[in-house]
Amino acid sequence: MTKRDYYEILEITRDANAGEIKKAYRKMALRFHPDKNPGDHQAEEKFKEAAEAYEVLNDTDKRQRYDRYGHAGVRGQGGGGYDMSMEDIFSNFGDIFGSAFGGFSGGFGSSSRRRRVNRGSNLRVRVKLTLEEIANGINKKIKVNKYKKCEACSGSGAKGGSSYSTCSTCHGSGQVTRVTNTFLGQMQTASTCPACGGEGQVITSKCASCNGDGIVRGEEVISIDIPAGVAQDMQLSVSGKGNAGARGGINGDLIVVIEEAEHESLIRDGDNLIYNHFISFAEAALGATAYVPTLDGKAKVNIEAGTHSGKVLRLKGKGIPHLQQYGRGDLLVNISLWTPQNLSREERELLQKLDESDSFKPSPSKSQRGIFNRMKEYFQ
Repeated sequence: MTKRDYYEILEITRDANAGEIKKAYRKMALRFHPDKNPGDHQAEEKFKEAAEAYEVLNDTDKRQRYDRYGHAGVRGQGGGGYDMSMEDIFSNFGDIFGSAFGGFSGGFGSSSRRRRVNRGSNLRVRVKLTLEEIANGINKKIKVNKYKKCEACSGSGAKGGSSYSTCSTCHGSGQVTRVTNTFLGQMQTASTCPACGGEGQVITSKCASCNGDGIVRGEEVISIDIPAGVAQDMQLSVSGKGNAGARGGINGDLIVVIEEAEHESLIRDGDNLIYNHFISFAEAALGATAYVPTLDGKAKVNIEAGTHSGKVLRLKGKGIPHLQQYGRGDLLVNISLWTPQNLSREERELLQKLDESDSFKPSPSKSQRGIFNRMKEYFQ
């Protein structure tokens, strides 16, 4: 399923500031909140969709990657296959619309009183790719050292998996309320319960393996689908593959930073590739056929007689695929004249005789025009 544009979801322009983004998200959250639309699955999906859009656009780094690369820049599966759970949303963004669904105003039920859910931290890894891997896309399997769910207690942190009791301070709500008198009347505010940290329950007997945290250090092999066309320092986010959350919480994300390995012959310039091909004076004057390297083998190019050094030959479609778009860049073959360094006496005498011929005298006006035309051709 193709994801909608995040700016379109929040009904904002691409130059919206942080305040406008937050205001737009709050409007959507209130409109499609599940407590306001009980049993409406379509409203629930729009609620999740708006939260996902806000999660990206409210983060400066993620927003920059999204603006440049689209969904592939912020999701590990090429822009698809990612949905925030309701626990994610209420844990991360509940403060934005919480007051409208509880607190002193009453609101639409118990959403603002949901217990706190622990979230694991994100992990960041660098993945080195060759130009060939970048051009074709690849599935990489990497071993990551991270916090994993404790198998002994199934991540609960409790011995035997059931040694929990309701917090006596907040009575299971995860929040404590305070009523203060003001000149406007009584005001009620809610804050995280200090006794249970907002979880609503406390462990009566901790797991010996994880000491009650529900997580332990370990290794995991993670499979990452990297789309074709990624670039140096681009970041992909694989949802739920970061550190595990304490006591059954939500996993963090795995941030994959792309590192581009240097190619032995080709230079990348955006989605184009550049190859410097050296020719002799004789080949430049008489013309020649050459075979240049590409990412999928050799390509034949014809060098016309009278070719100047600096001429650029363009091989269409032999570059890097455009990320999330059809087509690909070109291979630009830059022709450079090779000047011999060590000449024998016979070779030197031969060149001196050739230099006396009018055919070997340069024409400055024609040369300047030729250079200008080649520059135009390159930058078009």
